[in-house]
Amino acid sequence: MEIKVRNVDPVAVKKINELAKEKGISRQEFLKGQLEMLAFFREQTTRERHLENLIDKNIEMIKKCSYFMERNAESLEKLHHSIETVVGEIEEV
Repeated sequence: MEIKVRNVDPVAVKKINELAKEKGISRQEFLKGQLEMLAFFREQTTRERHLENLIDKNIEMIKKCSYFMERNAESLEKLHHSIETVVGEIEEV
């Protein structure tokens, strides 16, 4: 599809030409890429926010799991100590 833009500031056109030249592409290719990027920017931003939220939720879940793993390790240590105490008492008898 073709898009035509009129009355663009000559200074802006010069800057666009420079940017395109730096990239080694034509002005048309440069502007096409910029327009396409602009068109999908909101969609990309929405995806990024969704992924950031998902990462935050995963971090919270990992913290919770870590907390419960530490509590379980403490409980297992206490249980192990209790078993050793009982075994020691039985051996004394």
